[in-house]
This record gives sequence, C-alpha cells and structure tokens, in this order.
Amino acid sequence: MPAPTMLTVTSSEQLTPHLVRVHFTGELTNFSGSTETDRYVKLVFKQPGVDYPEPLDMKALRGTLPPEQMPVVRTYTVRRLDTAAGTLAIDFVVHGDEGVAGPWAASARPGDELPANGPGGGYAPREDVDWHLLACDESGLPAVAAAIEALPDHAVARVLVEVAGEDDVIELDEGEGVEVTWLLRGAPSHDVPEERAGKNAPLVQAIRDLDWLPGRVQAFVHGEAAAVMHGVRPLLLVERGLTRDDVSISGYWRRGRTEEGFREWKQELARTEA
Repeated sequence: MPAPTMLTVTSSEQLTPHLVRVHFTGELTNFSGSTETDRYVKLVFKQPGVDYPEPLDMKALRGTLPPEQMPVVRTYTVRRLDTAAGTLAIDFVVHGDEGVAGPWAASARPGDELPANGPGGGYAPREDVDWHLLACDESGLPAVAAAIEALPDHAVARVLVEVAGEDDVIELDEGEGVEVTWLLRGAPSHDVPEERAGKNAPLVQAIRDLDWLPGRVQAFVHGEAAAVMHGVRPLLLVERGLTRDDVSISGYWRRGRTEEGFREWKQELARTEA
C-alpha cells in the first residue's frame, strides 16, 4: 500500500450553510492515472494530545495503541484534482459541532495538515450509453458534480440532487442535454423526520417519478444508505431491469451511525444478502 499523502490546507470557502470546500496542496503521485469521477480518499484525523510515529501506519498502530487513541478515519470524495499543479479540493458537509471531519473543515486554516490514503473509486461516465442518471444527497454531490463536468460531448443526463433547502443549492456545470432537479427535503440530513427519510426520501420518489428516457442508461446513485440501498436499488435493478454493469449505487453514510458503525452495517448487509 502506498504511503499516505500529506495534504496541506491552502484555503477554504463556505459554499452553502452546510457545505465547506477545503483546498489542499501536496505531493499527489498516488493520484497519477486516477480518472474516476467518484475518486475518494481516507482522511486520517489524529487525536489531540497523542504522539504518533511518522510515517503514520494505521495497521501498526492498531497493535500498539488503545482504541480511544487511534486516529479517526473518514472517507471523502475528491471534488477537484490537478495532479500537475499538486492541488485538490474536498467538499465537507458540516452540521455545527457534530462529527469529526465537518468541524475540522469548518475551522481549517492555511498550513493545517491532514494525511490521506488513496485514492479509490470505480465510476466514470461512459460514452456507449444513450443517457445518464446521476442522483445523490449532499454526501454524493461532489462526485455528481465531477461526473457532470466529465460527461462526453452532447451527453444527455438527468440529475437529481436532494438537499436541505434553497440555501444549499449550488451552481452546477449544466450542458445542453443536462437537466438538474433540486429536491428540498426541508431539514438537514441528520435531522430529517422519518416520513422523509430512507425509503420515503424525496430522492427515492423523484427517481420513481422520473420521465424515463429510451435507450441504455448508466446510473450513478449515492447518498444515505437506507435511501439508496433499500429505496433506489430495487427500483433500478428490479423494477427498471437495469444490469449491475450499468449501475453504480452505494450508501455513503447511514443515519444514526458513525462511519465505523456504518462499515459494520454494510458488512451485516453483505452477509445477509450472501
């Protein structure tokens, strides 16, 4: 496994009340050849007051440190990448002091450093389809925005984005054949009531009600796990009959769970389906 990339903050900007973009610089050799528009990194947040050996080796630390002193790892999509310039940007969803990565991003200052493992990824828009379906909540918005920018010339796409409210709408690079629909749920993602979450999420209903275009579609749907895995996935694979090769769908987070708890939930789901 390649050594972690040390990212150094150069600036940050408040895109919306709940979205902060942090700009980094670093030696990005690990990103050479990365073409996926959903490319992601594992950001490593060190615990205050704990001295860690350098270079940071998470596997080695697990055998020497108690769990409460282990760094916290969070997964984030790279919004912009310029390997030649050695720069990248990551968008963070922020809900006040909740969580680890959000508060860090809200207070990030030039010179702050953050180790990152990766990148990973597995999706990019193809040219051999008739149209594209891109759907997400705030957590998937960076990947969807990057996918829109990477669409082939004259591509046709239907884009559905679920956010809290009008203040969370951002400008996207819409081409001639790209139609973007913003779905306002009326509350931040972690505070939305049950009747508008999971299978009841506006994103699920919007995909169900979508005026389905003829021909072959490549779908990218990422967001809250209960909504996309239990709501959207059977809709696309069973009701619409799409093949798995034409669908990239996964939960980026799970309501009421930390990322550690979310990983356990995904493992349980995989065992159940197996």
